Parts: sequence; C-alpha cells; structure tokens
Amino acid sequence: MKTRELNDLIKAWFMISLAFAVLFSGGYMLFAEFDSIGFLVVFLISGFTVGLAFLFHELMHRAIAHKYRCEAEFRAFPNMLWLALLMSFFGFIIAAPGAVMISGFLTRKQNGKISLAGPLTNIVLAILFLIILLATSPFLVNDLISLILIYGFRINSLLALFNMLPFGVFDGAKVLDWNKTIYTIFVLIALALFVIGYVI
Repeated sequence: MKTRELNDLIKAWFMISLAFAVLFSGGYMLFAEFDSIGFLVVFLISGFTVGLAFLFHELMHRAIAHKYRCEAEFRAFPNMLWLALLMSFFGFIIAAPGAVMISGFLTRKQNGKISLAGPLTNIVLAILFLIILLATSPFLVNDLISLILIYGFRINSLLALFNMLPFGVFDGAKVLDWNKTIYTIFVLIALALFVIGYVI
C-alpha cells in the first residue's frame, strides 16, 4: 500500500468517525443511548463501529479489483469529509468519504463482483456483531459493550443497505447491472438486517 493511499484511509477513517461521534453525541433520533457518555468514548465507539465498517468495505473493493489484476487505490474526498462533519451537527449524515479508484479492463460480471464486495463485507460484519451480541447478552454486565455491539450491527446494516441503492455511483447500480437476482437477494438481506437492528 502506497503512502498516499494509507494517509487517505487514515484521514477518511478519522473524519467519518468524528462526524458520527458528533451525530451520536447529539442524541438525535435513535442515538439517545449516547447522551450520558463522554465525547471521547463516543468517538472511540464510532471509530470501532463506523470506522471499521467503512475501512473494511473499501479494502474489500480494493482486494477484489486486485484479484482481477486491476490497479486499485483508495482516494479520500476531502470536501465530502468536511461536508459529512458539518451535516453531523444538524442531525444527519450523507457519508461519501472516498472511493477505490480502479483502472483496467473489467467485464460487467467482474465489475459487479467488485461492487458487491463492499456491501457484502458490511453484511458479514453486521451478522458477526449480532451473533456476538446474542451469544454474550445473557452474561454481559457492561452496558457499554452491549452498546458497541448493537451499533456495530446497526451501522454495518445501514451501510450495506445504503450502498445497495440502485442508481448513480452506488455499488447497487453496478450489481443490478450485472445480475438482478443477486441484487435482489442482497438488498433483501440488508433490509432485513436493518429492520432487525432497530427492533432489538
């Protein structure tokens, strides 16, 4: 990994974690659980849940692109990162911290698989957070750990569903262009996880 790419990943990870920490700390909508927690703790929770969700999402795009012998590097979008931080003070975020830039010849199928890799990673992470939460909840005496697991599940479910939107530059548009059946299956999985996340 080149120095610039690593710097961009760290910058995007920090800024998106900070933006969500501001959002969480504001107690908006479904984030009231964070009201009584110090901002530094909320930032660390955000970095572990949102930050890792974003990081693994992008790195999987990169890994699958490399599998198809394409050049692929992550580039942060500084303007979008500052916009996300600004919006977080008003109770919402549209997160587009950056993207993996790919060069090389790709078939429609290969492009679809590269695009699916990101949301699929978030689905896997969401399920892992949910399994750990369900397996440990009878034994947990620390509410903070439960909170981390719940939001790790919710954030990954949200990112999976959000990225499967079927238009524009979203991953979903390229997956839909490749295979409508696979697109539908993964949208339904992401939607089910998203709904579960706001019921538990």
